[in-house]
Amino acid sequence: MADDEKRRIEEAKKAKQAEIDRKRAEVRRRMEEASKAKKAKKGFMTPERKKKLRLLLRKKAAEELKKEQERKAAERRRIIEERCGRPKSLDDANEAALKKVCQDYHTRIAGLEDKKFDIEYIVKKKDFEIADLNSQVNDLRGKFVKPTLKKVSKYENKFAKLQKKAAEFNFRNQLKVVKKKEFTLEEEDKEPKKSEKAEWQKK
Repeated sequence: MADDEKRRIEEAKKAKQAEIDRKRAEVRRRMEEASKAKKAKKGFMTPERKKKLRLLLRKKAAEELKKEQERKAAERRRIIEERCGRPKSLDDANEAALKKVCQDYHTRIAGLEDKKFDIEYIVKKKDFEIADLNSQVNDLRGKFVKPTLKKVSKYENKFAKLQKKAAEFNFRNQLKVVKKKEFTLEEEDKEPKKSEKAEWQKK
């Protein structure tokens, strides 16, 4: 009897614990579903993430711009050194060394002037070719101008078609034209000629 009571109490406890576990699992499942729904509503790009992404993009663009400016400055310095050469020390130079430096600079300037003249000639030639091609294009456009079409209503077209059909079925148009003088009146023949005078004029 005591064993049966204990068993019953244990079974009741187990049933109660199972019920509690089931309720907890149900609550957990509902909470997970609610959090998933909330995430789905918010979407991946929240306002905070958008702001962060914008800041990162600005930072990256600023870095790229700075690198590009540094690269251009280095390229400019390199080209200036290549074209002008490094400055020569003239403090302890004698007259012959100074003459040589002046001659070197003179030959370099003359070479640069030659190159400048050649480049200017090429640029002028290209400009002339571009202007010539532009004029040819404009001429071609002028030749094939599309005419502006008149606006014609649909009803006018239908009316013209109906008139054409009516003209086709017109009986008079299908008759032959016969030119015989059998049916002309004699009075028409007796009409006075222009040279002849009428009777009332003769008197």
